[in-house]
Amino acid sequence: MRTIARLFGKSPFSPLQTHMNKVASCIDKLTSLMKALPSGDTAKIEKISKELSELEHEADLTKNDIRNHLPNSIFLPIDRGQFLEILAVQDSIADVAEEVGLLLTLHPLTHYDEFAQSLNEHFEKALDVFQSSLRIMREIEELLESSFGGIEAERVKTMVEETAFKEHKACLAKHAVMKKLFAKGDAMPPAAFYLWVNVLKGIGNIADSSERLANRIRMILELK
Repeated sequence: MRTIARLFGKSPFSPLQTHMNKVASCIDKLTSLMKALPSGDTAKIEKISKELSELEHEADLTKNDIRNHLPNSIFLPIDRGQFLEILAVQDSIADVAEEVGLLLTLHPLTHYDEFAQSLNEHFEKALDVFQSSLRIMREIEELLESSFGGIEAERVKTMVEETAFKEHKACLAKHAVMKKLFAKGDAMPPAAFYLWVNVLKGIGNIADSSERLANRIRMILELK
């Protein structure tokens, strides 16, 4: 894809940012899906989930284009393996977003009203972690201009630490809703319980992968 090739010429990190923007579109669509849950409108939920899958496919195509246009001889300010690892972590976030979207089409979440507030708190905190990692990825160009040092690098390190703290809060929110869920587990059909557990785990994985992405940038800074 010529566009990706041109992006490499502009900056080695521009393709990563392009892909991350695709990932952000997946998260935005998942947010729309979460907002649709209270309506109980199965057709609307399935429509949004399908749109999410299409966006995830676009992210996959972009990821593949980046890999296909990454010559072995390209000069990168970071190791080639690190570059591809960052790309893989970004891709995992889109994958999990799609997975959660598909899970929510399997069956309506029983006891939704009972867990809605805790579910939304968990999702909002996971979303906060993602948004934090997105801001870090958008600082890449500034890091490149500063040769990964100086005030800009220190600022990004602080952002990474803040991301880790946000992930900690997201983890606590997941534990809180899981605890409520397990307290009611015996009164729920096994399939409904399974669905809830996997939706919550998927949301938690978005936060985990987002923190891992931020940490990959921190590792690059530590090696400079």
